[in-house]
Amino acid sequence: MGTRCACICSRKSTAGQSGARQELRRPKRRRPPRGSVEFTEENRRAFDEIVARYPSPRAAMLPALWLVQRQEGHISAEAMEYVGELLDTPPAEVQAVVSFYTMYDRRPPGAYKLQVCRTLSCAIMGAYDILRHLEERLGVHNGETTQDGQFTLQEVECLGSCGTAPMMQVNDKYYENLTVERVDTLLDTLRAKSAILDRVPVIHDPAEMQAAVPRAVVSAPAGDHGHDHDGGGRPGG
Repeated sequence: MGTRCACICSRKSTAGQSGARQELRRPKRRRPPRGSVEFTEENRRAFDEIVARYPSPRAAMLPALWLVQRQEGHISAEAMEYVGELLDTPPAEVQAVVSFYTMYDRRPPGAYKLQVCRTLSCAIMGAYDILRHLEERLGVHNGETTQDGQFTLQEVECLGSCGTAPMMQVNDKYYENLTVERVDTLLDTLRAKSAILDRVPVIHDPAEMQAAVPRAVVSAPAGDHGHDHDGGGRPGG
């Protein structure tokens, strides 16, 4: 009886030590170093307003990620941890969301992010011809950025503009009914726009900025029907 009791006690002691070791090995969620990624005061107010619209903080993840990308230019690992802390959500779950949607950038993109729709309607109407032409013209492949940092090329799923295929999204604008010639015109216009803006001094008055930058350069090429679209590619057709 005494031997049996000693064995049971020994097992309990071993189990307790094992549990303690597991507890010690369990990683603690750490806060990102202060100042690495943190909302500005204005964006923190915007974040608080966004969260207030939802029944739980976790439900605000998509707009919160969009907000941090607008501020930082892309969503780094530190930014994912920061958003996870704010929403009380594990960083792995935040990373899963970021990696699922093409509108989120995990690396700094070029000045112009070219998202070419490759789903059925666009594919039938020549999307892959557009993609091959862009690869040859820019010297990059899907997911890559040109050496001058001007263009990032990306294949995406349906952008919801099937009736105007083939099309692509450039930053927040849609360019539809594309041809190789229209793509060339668009690229030339975007390069010219960047060259002009590089020489324009910093101006805070919109009226002065309008006068400083030639309108013919900053407007969309004729026939390309570029229009604003706040968002990015989304999976699915």
